[in-house]
Amino acid sequence: MLILLTVLAYFAILFAFSKLVGGQRSDNAAFYRGNRQSPWYMVAFGMVGASISGVTFVSVPGMVLLSDMTYLQTCLGFIVGYFAVAFLLLPVYYRLNLTTIYTYLQGRLGHRSYKTGASFFLLSKMTGAAVRFYIVCMILYEYVIAPLVVSEGFSFPLGGGWQFPLTVVVLVALIWLYTRRGGIRTLVWTDSLQTVCMFAALLLIIYKVIGQLDMSVGEAMNAVMADGHSRIFVFDDWVSKQNFWKQFLSGIFIVVVMTGLDQDMMQKNLTCKNLRDAQKDMCTYGFAFAPANLLFMCLGVLLVLLSQKQGLALPDTPDQLLPMFAANGMLGQLVVVLFTIGIVAASFSSADSALTALTTCFCVDIMGRKDDERLRKRAHLMMAMVFVMFILLFRMLNSDSVIDAIYIMCSYTYGPLLGLFAFGLLTRRKTNDRYVPYIAIASPLICFIIDNATKLCFDYQFGYELLMLNGVLTFVGLWINRQLS
Repeated sequence: MLILLTVLAYFAILFAFSKLVGGQRSDNAAFYRGNRQSPWYMVAFGMVGASISGVTFVSVPGMVLLSDMTYLQTCLGFIVGYFAVAFLLLPVYYRLNLTTIYTYLQGRLGHRSYKTGASFFLLSKMTGAAVRFYIVCMILYEYVIAPLVVSEGFSFPLGGGWQFPLTVVVLVALIWLYTRRGGIRTLVWTDSLQTVCMFAALLLIIYKVIGQLDMSVGEAMNAVMADGHSRIFVFDDWVSKQNFWKQFLSGIFIVVVMTGLDQDMMQKNLTCKNLRDAQKDMCTYGFAFAPANLLFMCLGVLLVLLSQKQGLALPDTPDQLLPMFAANGMLGQLVVVLFTIGIVAASFSSADSALTALTTCFCVDIMGRKDDERLRKRAHLMMAMVFVMFILLFRMLNSDSVIDAIYIMCSYTYGPLLGLFAFGLLTRRKTNDRYVPYIAIASPLICFIIDNATKLCFDYQFGYELLMLNGVLTFVGLWINRQLS
């Protein structure tokens, strides 16, 4: 009951804040681009929370169980990727004064290329955002709703297997309520509030864990560095998915695709007053991402040490490491509250912007009705409903490591976007627009075949570098298509 009250109180504060900053006017210019009036430092700060999401809050601490701190190699690649986005992609978007970034494809490659890029974004973002938000729904269901049903003896509609779907519907409905009026203009400010809540919760949880270990902050830092799970760099094993160059290069391309070619992330940057502000926002945010993930991984190592001290068995799946301690009262009721605030803040800040970007892309790119406010309001509600369906679908397909699942899925769905934009930006050649949709569909299928064939024949499995392969195949397909046209 305490967690449920915490969620309700948090949402009440968030809704009041959104009403305060969102204002009364809710036209499409405010919903899509925030009237180009957002302070760059608020955008940068809010984007940290939006990118981290509930997946990072739950999955990254547990990643140390399987791969130590080698994920930081990918985070170092992120920094280079953010600079590439700031100085290669943002100038193009601002010069063309875009509302959605996929409009670029129409002018450069053609109408079908434009629709293909927008369609792949809709699929990629809906899938990735659903996986991320699944985390908070799963945690609240397993640690709040299900125990509440048992203790209070609730019947229908909470009985008969409806608990988890009802949790999803309620949480998505809350997000829809506070984003339906102001859109991206509201999110720039509410995401900043949620980032504050998330990091405050994270730091206080770390402090409580250090206290349980009977250590000072300095002793805890030394213990983390001395632990075997603190390994960061892998240079000696070229086959391993944790090899430095694989992770570093993958990190660069992950950011270029999942930020620079993602309407969700770029929509906030396009609300800045000018290009220079947007570049400052992107670079500042890029430098903040690696230290933020380092904090989560340090928490993971500290939890492993705490489990050893208390003689507890480690969980079967990495994603259960933090909830095992934080959600069941083992660290005290304060940590239960902090954990709830942290995971809800992280999840809401990523899901709210995803719904806004999906609505924008559907109305502007797919329907071509940028100024239709009635369509925008209906599309926003429709996206929320589809979002619920995708979350429930992922519930059936579940994965042991959610963050890996996201990156693998995005390697297939974002790869064609990488190839399309790379061909448009790096060459001056035309391509036969008529066949672009078929190339974009064939590329992920060929990647899937190659991945399975190499695993079967050479015992080598692609990791995050699958994204680069997918992009290269799309690029080559466009090049050949141009030659044959």
